[in-house]
Amino acid sequence: MRKVITIAAEPRSSRGKNEARRLRVSGRIPAVLYGSAGESVAVQVNPKDLNRILYSPTGHNTIFNVELGDRENTPVMIVDWQNDPVKGSLLHADLKRIDLTERLTVKIPLHTTGDPKGVKQQGGLLELVTREIEVECLPDEIPEHFTLDVTELMLGQNLRAGSVQLTGSMALRSSPDAVICHVIALRVEEEAPAAEVVAATPAATAEPEVIKRGKKEEEGAESAEGKAKKK
Repeated sequence: MRKVITIAAEPRSSRGKNEARRLRVSGRIPAVLYGSAGESVAVQVNPKDLNRILYSPTGHNTIFNVELGDRENTPVMIVDWQNDPVKGSLLHADLKRIDLTERLTVKIPLHTTGDPKGVKQQGGLLELVTREIEVECLPDEIPEHFTLDVTELMLGQNLRAGSVQLTGSMALRSSPDAVICHVIALRVEEEAPAAEVVAATPAATAEPEVIKRGKKEEEGAESAEGKAKKK
């Protein structure tokens, strides 16, 4: 989605890890501007400007302008970025020039609305399988998100990518059979019947009783044998 946003960028005369560290200390980050038959330019930008775009409702699908001094003022998208694994701060970004007359492929987030009947009436659980789909469209037609109504879903039913309502020049690039969400049954672990537990108890004590009885019989036999010898 195109926004009326312009951020300033400045050319970088040098590259490398040391230069990148110096930039970050000064409150800037390295970035690369490329694409649309233009030359690749190493630039520096304010990370706060890019974070406001990345964390906006349209996120990385936002089309905004980058002003590079007197050299150019061009629409771009953030196509790649790197965050610090510990602090989470933005470290680097790739900015791609966008030709507003050419179609492009983007991933659009999926939202659901409504309470499925399979959950309310049948005790099921709504499971989200896919949170975004790919579509191809003109830059000015990129939607913020798609909203799907799941109210009529019963147990065992699902919604697929092919059911998403597209408008304008949009064309679905994800598989139309890809499951977006479905209502599944809750799994309950079965407990062993109490009768089986009770039945198992005598078996545990049966062996000692047999042993004791056998021992008494042996003692009786020995006593009888002793009496026979005395006679």
